Amino acid sequence: MPKLYFNNRRTADLPLHYGAVPPWLANRMSLLGGAIIESIVMEYGKSAVLSRLSDPFWFQSLGCVMGMDWHSSGITTSVMGALKRAVNPKFNELGIFICGGKGKYSRLTPSELIAFSDRTGLDGTELVRSSKLTAKVDNTAIQDGFQIYLHTFIVTDKGEWAVVQQGMNDESGTARRYHWHSEQIKSFVENPHTSIYGKNQGTILNLADVQAASAKASMLEIVREDPQLMLPEIQKIIMPKHHDVRAKDVNLKRLGSILALAHETDLKDFESLLLLEGVGPRTVQSLALVSEVIHGAPSRFSDPARFSFAHGGKDGHPFPVPVNTYDETISLLNNAIEKAKLGNSDKQHAIKNLSLISQLMEQSFEPDENSFDKVIAKERAESYKYGGRTVFGKAKPPGNEQLSLF
Repeated sequence: MPKLYFNNRRTADLPLHYGAVPPWLANRMSLLGGAIIESIVMEYGKSAVLSRLSDPFWFQSLGCVMGMDWHSSGITTSVMGALKRAVNPKFNELGIFICGGKGKYSRLTPSELIAFSDRTGLDGTELVRSSKLTAKVDNTAIQDGFQIYLHTFIVTDKGEWAVVQQGMNDESGTARRYHWHSEQIKSFVENPHTSIYGKNQGTILNLADVQAASAKASMLEIVREDPQLMLPEIQKIIMPKHHDVRAKDVNLKRLGSILALAHETDLKDFESLLLLEGVGPRTVQSLALVSEVIHGAPSRFSDPARFSFAHGGKDGHPFPVPVNTYDETISLLNNAIEKAKLGNSDKQHAIKNLSLISQLMEQSFEPDENSFDKVIAKERAESYKYGGRTVFGKAKPPGNEQLSLF
C-alpha cells in the first residue's frame, strides 16, 4: 500500500457558536472592516488584502478587533459577511469583490463569478473552476470529518484571488477554516493551502499533500484500507475551549505596551506627532490595535485574543463592546481615509504611527501579569461610560442590581 503523508499545519479548531450577530454590531463591523480594507489598499495595494486574508492569525485578529468572540466559529461567517457588504459597493475604487457566503449563498458563487467576469473581462470559467476545486479539495481530498458549509471567494480586478471557507464537524461540535491564495498555488492537489486552521485529531486521509502522489495513483486502495503511517503535525496552536479571555491567551508584553500608550502616556507630549488632538485614551487604545491590524507584520498576530481589547466581544468577553468608542474609531479611520484621498495624509500617518510607537514602547515594557485581571475588571466596571453592550443588553454602572454584562 502506498504511503500517505500529511502537511505540517499551524492549527486550531473553533468552537461552534450559534445565533445571529445583533444589528447594532453587524452594522459597525461592516463600517470598521470596510475602512480597514480600504486603508490597506491605499497603503499596500489590493494584493496585500488577499495575502492578509489568507493568513489565519491575521484573520482571527481582524475578527477580534471588530468585536466578535475571539475564538468562535462565528468569526469566519460574520467577518466575511461584513466585508462583503462593505467592499463590494466600492469595487470601482478598491478593485476587490467578494462572492459566496454561508449555506445557500455559497452555492451562488459560480453565478456571481460569471457576472463579475462579464463586468471585468476576466476568464469567468477559470474563476469558477478555481472556486469549485478549492471546495472539492477541502471536502473530499482532505477527509478530516469537516463538511464545508461556508465558501467565500475574494477576487481582484486583475484575477488574483483568495478563498476563506469553513467546515463543520457535528460530532466534535467544532469548525475548521481553510485559507487559500492564488499567488501561492502551484497545484490544487499538492500543498495548495496557505493554512488550515484546525486541531490535529489523528490520522486523516489527505490527498492534497505533495508527498501523497503514490497514494493518489491508488486512491481506491487507500480508501478501502486504514493508513498505517503518517507524519505528525508538528506545528499547532490549539484554541482553548474556555470562552473567556485569559492572560495565557495573549502576549502580555504586547498588550501592556498598548495599554501604556493609551493610559499612561501624556498624549499632549506627542500631539504634534500623532495629530489626534481631542482623542481620549480609550479611543487611542482601540485605534492602536486597529492600526496594528492594518500595518502590523505577520509575526504580530500570533495571539489573536489580544485584539479583543480594542472593542470587546458581543458576549461580554473580555468585556462588553464599547459602542461609543467603536463609533469614534470608525469615524476617525474614515476621516483619515477621506483626507488622504484629497492629498492630506497626516491623520492616516498618525494612525500608522500608533502601532509603531507601541512597538517601540514594547521593547522596554515589563508586564505585570497580576494586572491582567484588573484591566478586564476596570473595562467592565467602566463599560457603561462607553456605551457598553452585549447580546444580553446594555452595561449599567457598578452597584446597580440590574447590572448584567454576560
